[in-house]
Amino acid sequence: MLSQDLFVHHVYFWLEHPENKKEHAALLDGLKKLSAVPSIQQYHIGIPATTNRDVIDTGYAFSWLALFANKADQDAYQVDPIHLDFIDSCKQLWKKVIVYDSIGAY
Repeated sequence: MLSQDLFVHHVYFWLEHPENKKEHAALLDGLKKLSAVPSIQQYHIGIPATTNRDVIDTGYAFSWLALFANKADQDAYQVDPIHLDFIDSCKQLWKKVIVYDSIGAY
């Protein structure tokens, strides 16, 4: 059973220039570097799956999923120099970002 304190941070990125392979690679590289933040327990870098149903949005370029032991660890991530550098060096690559944070509902 997962801890009730588990904090899930899921981010979706839409690229400013989705057809630009260099920018696509730059964001992927930035996300890989972001995974070095010490408070992250697990992470996943994803791209849209080939599923096709009315409720699925496949317009994003990347998803970033980070799992933290608790909210305090996620708060530390938000101000970690690696995270701040990621934002500073990659923000020009995206036109839209949506964040879904969740905690246990039990």
